[in-house]
Amino acid sequence: MKGTIKLLKNGFGFIGIEGAKDVFFHAKDLNGVAFDSLRVGQEVTFEMGESPKGPKAEMVTLA
Repeated sequence: MKGTIKLLKNGFGFIGIEGAKDVFFHAKDLNGVAFDSLRVGQEVTFEMGESPKGPKAEMVTLA
């Protein structure tokens, strides 16, 4: 899937997806990119996964 970084805070963030709710991701879900290098507004690709609290983004990479 493809989306845009909407929020970054303390090792986690949210990715906006057109027509859907924002999706949570944790720094450990990044693939080939450091959390500190991410910026709000950047486009990313990711796989949808599940956590005990609901959907989350996994394998997050820069688009």
